Amino acid sequence: MISRRSLAFFVFSSLFFGGTFVAAKAGLAYFPPLLFVALRFDVAAVVMLAYVGWTSTRAELLPRTCGDVVGILATGVLAIGLTNALLFVGQQYVTSAVASIVYSLNPIMTPVFAAALLSDERLSPRGAVGMTLGLLGVGLVVSPDPANLLGGAVGKGILFVGAVSAALGSVLIRRAESDLSSTVRVAWGLPFAAALSHLLARLGGESPAAIEWTPEAVLALGYVSIFAGVFAYIAYFGLIDTAGAIRANLIFYVVPVVSTLGGWALLGETIEALAIAGFLLIFAGFVVLGSKSIDIGSFVARVRRRAPIVDEDSPVRDEPRGYRSD
Repeated sequence: MISRRSLAFFVFSSLFFGGTFVAAKAGLAYFPPLLFVALRFDVAAVVMLAYVGWTSTRAELLPRTCGDVVGILATGVLAIGLTNALLFVGQQYVTSAVASIVYSLNPIMTPVFAAALLSDERLSPRGAVGMTLGLLGVGLVVSPDPANLLGGAVGKGILFVGAVSAALGSVLIRRAESDLSSTVRVAWGLPFAAALSHLLARLGGESPAAIEWTPEAVLALGYVSIFAGVFAYIAYFGLIDTAGAIRANLIFYVVPVVSTLGGWALLGETIEALAIAGFLLIFAGFVVLGSKSIDIGSFVARVRRRAPIVDEDSPVRDEPRGYRSD
C-alpha cells in the first residue's frame, strides 16, 4: 500500500505540475524559450538554496559520496535542466494538449531504464496493462485535433527526447542511492539546471532584449519558478525516493487531468464527454496498478493443482502490486 507521505507527494506534484503546460505556453509569448527556462531556474535556485541553508546543518548540506554527486548531476542536468529546456522549446511547435500526450510517454519509458539500471524495480504484466490504460486515458482527456497530433514532427521529437531525459534522470537518481535528502539534492541541482539553460540559450542566439516584461509575463515566470519549480520538485523528487522511479512518473498521467480541470474551473473551458471517459480510464489504470485481485497466472496454476487460493495480502507476497522485483 502507498504510504501517506508518498500519496501527499503524488498529489502535490501532480497539482503543481498540472499548470506547467498552460503557464509555459502563456509565458512563451513574452520570453524566448531557453531564457524562460533559465530565468525560471535562477529564481528557483535562489529560493531553494536560501531555504536549505536556513533549515539544514552543514553536514546535511555537503555532498560526501560519489552517489551524492551522481544524484545531484542526474537531478540538475537530466531530470530538471535538459528535460525542461526541451519541453519549452518543443512547445513552440505543438499545442499544450499534444505536448502533454507526448510527455505522458515518460511512465512508459521509465521501466525500460529501470530494467537495465535498477534491480528492485520491474514492471509486471499487470503494471503494463495499468500504464497502457492510463496512456489511453490521457489521449481521451486532451483529445487533440488529429491534424495537430499527426503534424509537427519537429516539436514532438524534441518533446520526446525531453521525456526520455526525465525518465533516465529519475532512474539514475534511484541508482545513485544518495545520502542527501531530496530537498537538498534539488537545491544543489537547480544551479546546474540554470547554468545548462543559460548555455543553451546563448548557443541558440537568444537575447534578454527579446523579453517583454508585462504583468502576465511576471505571473507566468512566478508560477513556473515557485509552484511548478520549488514546490513541485520538492514533492516529485521526494516521491522518487519514497515510491521509486516507475511509480513516481505516473504523475504524468494525472497532470493532463489537472490541467483540464483547472481550465474548466478557472478559465471556463468546457470538458468534453471523451475527457470524462478519459478520467475514468486513467482511474481504471491506477486501479489495475494497485489492484488486490488475484494474479490470473497464479490462479490458473492453483486451479490445476486443485490447491486453495491464497490471498495476495499473505505475508508470502511482499512485492509492490503491479511491479516485480528480481
